[in-house]
Amino acid sequence: MHDERLRLRVSGDHDPGYGSTAKMLGEAAFTLATDLPTDALNGGFWTPATALAERLKHRLETHAGLKFEVVK
Repeated sequence: MHDERLRLRVSGDHDPGYGSTAKMLGEAAFTLATDLPTDALNGGFWTPATALAERLKHRLETHAGLKFEVVK
């Protein structure tokens, strides 16, 4: 077991309560509808992070004005 911690910063170009949230929801839906192969999510319950992972992160950075960075 590792006792390692990471600090991350997520920032966006709109208000996080409305503007960025709406863009995140739209991009997540688009990722589910178009970016995942049909056999990618076989069985079980998938959280958004496990199901969409890098595909969604890339889409959020490219299309929704979000930025993800590790803080030292």
